Parts: sequence; C-alpha cells; structure tokens
Amino acid sequence: MSPLGAPLVEDTRGAWLFARYAYAPNKLGYCGPPDSGTLADAGSVPSATADVRAVARRFSGAWPYLEVLAKLTGLEDPLDSRLVESYWLGGGVGAQISPRAFGEELLARIAPQAGHYWAHLTPELLDEAAGDHCFHVFGVYPWSRLLTTVAHEHPLHVLDSCRIRWGTVLSRHDGEIIVRSRRLTWNGSELALAESTEERVAVAVDGLSFLPDVAPGDQVALHWQWLCDRLSDDQVTGLEASTLRQIEVTNRRLAREREAATPGSTG
Repeated sequence: MSPLGAPLVEDTRGAWLFARYAYAPNKLGYCGPPDSGTLADAGSVPSATADVRAVARRFSGAWPYLEVLAKLTGLEDPLDSRLVESYWLGGGVGAQISPRAFGEELLARIAPQAGHYWAHLTPELLDEAAGDHCFHVFGVYPWSRLLTTVAHEHPLHVLDSCRIRWGTVLSRHDGEIIVRSRRLTWNGSELALAESTEERVAVAVDGLSFLPDVAPGDQVALHWQWLCDRLSDDQVTGLEASTLRQIEVTNRRLAREREAATPGSTG
C-alpha cells in the first residue's frame, strides 16, 4: 500500500475517467495517437477500459504529468482514478504537492526528450507550474503567448476550448442542452473569466454521448465542447480554483513580457 492507501490493482475507474476527458481532443487529432475508438468505447462503458493504458501512454502531454503525480504522491499507478481526476480537474491529491516541486520534477522528467512540444517548459516557467491540465494549456502550450502577436480570437478560442470548463445545465430540448458557464475573455492585456452566459451543447455527436441522461440541474465538465462527465460541488470548486490560479500566474507572465518589450524598459 502507498502512503495514500493506493490498492495494488488496476483502477478501471481511472482509465474510464481518462477516456472521458481525453476523447474530444484525440478525436479532433490534437492529442495522443489516432485511436479515438478505444477512448470512445471506454468512456461509454466502464468495463471496456482494457486498452486505455496503451493509448494513454502515447499522450505526450498527459502521461508525463500522470507519471510525475504518481511519483510525488506515492500512488503506484498513473491511472489511479485519484490522479486522473486531479490532473484533469485540479484539486484532489495533486493539490497536496508543492506546485514548484511538481514543475521541477516534470522538467527533469522531460529534459532528456525535450523538443518543440515542450519548448516553453523552462526553469522560468516553474512559478506557474501545477500538476494539472490547466497548467499545460496556459503555460506549456504556446497559445497564451500568441494573444498579443496575432489576431487574438483564435488563440483565445483554443485556450477556452482546451481547458476543462464547468457549467450548469439549465434545460434540455431533444438532442441539445442549454448550459450556463463562464467563458474566457481577453481585454488586450489580461485574461479573465466572463460573467456566466448561456450556450447550446449537443448531448451526442455522431451518435456518441458519455452523458446520454444529462438533465437540468446537472453540473457538467466540457472539453472542446464535448460533455465529459458530471461534476460534484467539490470538483467544481477545485476546477474553478485551479483555473483562476492559472489565469492569475499567466497574466503575471504576460505583464512581464509586455514590460520587457517596452522601449526603454530596464527589464
């Protein structure tokens, strides 16, 4: 047993959770191997998770995070459900780890294979580090750095779609639900979360849904406009806290970069 009481058996719920959150970007061709069928099956049927581990290992972003989280928490299995939930949603067991310690361990883990994908994971980024997907979206991916160098609409859309969003289902009409959520905004110098607005979300895409019985009142997680799972109050709280923290530290970096680029700045 680990210090946190991890059972030495495969955690099928962890594989199921991984499939639910990883499916959408994988289906779109953004992350992981071209094997969205395995994730689709596993996300729909918890008993169909046997092949998820082989697929998860080929996610060049998520898998190293899960390995580092496993090492630092003492949980043996990177697909332990507690680690998978903490990675995608923030909070949980990952919140017990020093963010900087996580960043240093991730940097050491990645250094031997660092390439273009990890170009922005440097010692200078460690103040932003966290053992969750939100850090990867805002810190490791390049998109926050493109907000001021190109038309901001596309980078903002990617950041908002790639982060895990939370929302409340207000109503359901046939194959669509109305969700109230907070979208990401950019005012030319800072990122923020807007006041809650309503949006339409498809319950199923191409006949597939992970939440076919979603109903008004449910709190849900969205990833690339895909319904991943229901969320508890505690999960929403953790996801909101990790998101706001990441936005704050990202804004600090952008301010430093803006100041350094100002003529006459002493940097």
